[in-house]
Order: sequence, then structure tokens, then C-alpha cells
Amino acid sequence: MRSYFIDELRRNELEKFERSLKDRGFKNPITDIFWIEVPNELLTEIQKEHLTTCGPYIFSVELGKNWIKVELLIRPTGKIRCECISYATTEQRNYVIDLIDNLLNANDKTIKA
Repeated sequence: MRSYFIDELRRNELEKFERSLKDRGFKNPITDIFWIEVPNELLTEIQKEHLTTCGPYIFSVELGKNWIKVELLIRPTGKIRCECISYATTEQRNYVIDLIDNLLNANDKTIKA
């Protein structure tokens, strides 16, 4: 599995990051797992074609004891197997990495060591 992994986070950094995800309304279907929806304009052609039958499309974000892992597999919430499931395109990958980094950087300004 291809993923974006950040580790060695302090507990308070992770708690603030999790709060930021919840405050922004990202779905939390399972404890410590969040779904970040891929904007429609970043979907591949086949994902756009399957949007009504398979979508929406998401990245999975997992929070651990002192780490964050983002799976770079774009999957629909409506099906387990389909040809529309694929690894993130460059644009999709950049979107989610920028989002995660921005959330962490915003938290850096409010964290006291």
C-alpha cells in the first residue's frame, strides 16, 4: 500500500489534529479512522463516470499513538471492488498531503511545548 506517513508526533499535536479533522466535518466511521473526500474536480475520468454509482471518493486517514497515516488509494464509499479504485493521481496526492500539512502547521501555531 502506498501511503503518506508522519510519525513522532506529540500527544497534544495528535489531539489537536484530530479535533481539526472533526471540526472540518471529515467522516469518522471507525475510531481513529477518518475519510477525506476527494473534490470532484480532482477525480479521474472513470471516477467521474462512476460518481453516482460508486462515489463519493475518499482518502483514508488513520491516527495512531504518535503517527498519522494517509493511504494514497482513492476508493469509493459505495463499493469494495470496482475499476474506479486506483492509487492517487499526482493532483489528488498533492491535495491530501497539502491538506494534512496545513492542518498540522495550523496546529503548530497553537501548541505549547
